[in-house]
Amino acid sequence: MQLFTSATTPFGRKIMVQILESGLESRVQVTAVAGTPLDPGTLPVDRNPLGKIPALIVDGSQAIFDSRVISRYLDQVSGAGLYPSGDALWPILTLEAAADGMLEAAVLMVYEARLRPETVRYAPWVEAQWAKISRALDWIETQEMPLLDGPMTMAHAGIGVLLGYLDFRHNDRDWRQGRPLLAAWDQSFAQRPAMRQTRPV
Repeated sequence: MQLFTSATTPFGRKIMVQILESGLESRVQVTAVAGTPLDPGTLPVDRNPLGKIPALIVDGSQAIFDSRVISRYLDQVSGAGLYPSGDALWPILTLEAAADGMLEAAVLMVYEARLRPETVRYAPWVEAQWAKISRALDWIETQEMPLLDGPMTMAHAGIGVLLGYLDFRHNDRDWRQGRPLLAAWDQSFAQRPAMRQTRPV
């Protein structure tokens, strides 16, 4: 299998965490690429027409994307059980989707500052993205901590990567303020070997 990704994309980091947690390092060739929505650069647009990463190539040609599809595929291949079965699956998928939604909002905030000329940046739109993130973090703090305190799943990987990305790109927002339970969980989860090995610089 070949994975197209970059060291700083949080969606790619989530898959790298999964690969390490599942013992798939020897079965996945990682190819570093880079680009933006304005300039695809070396992004694998021939494999993923959306020009997004990560993208996973299996059987030499078939492309699988996006990260949530890749993660389900890799869990099936590895048998690691990072997705539970039965009714226990739905809360995990929901929390994983929340993590991805927050990541999308956080990435859009970065794009607004980096890719749009200053004269056409729209601060209320940026704040609306942060409001999504803030509401979802409060929801996790008040309702979802029992799930995060349970066995390792892809929802854990998603939330861990999200919080790392907020530190990496939006540290001035201080997401920990008013969320002591989530902050304590992150302090512990961030020490997992897979998280330490994939931390962006």
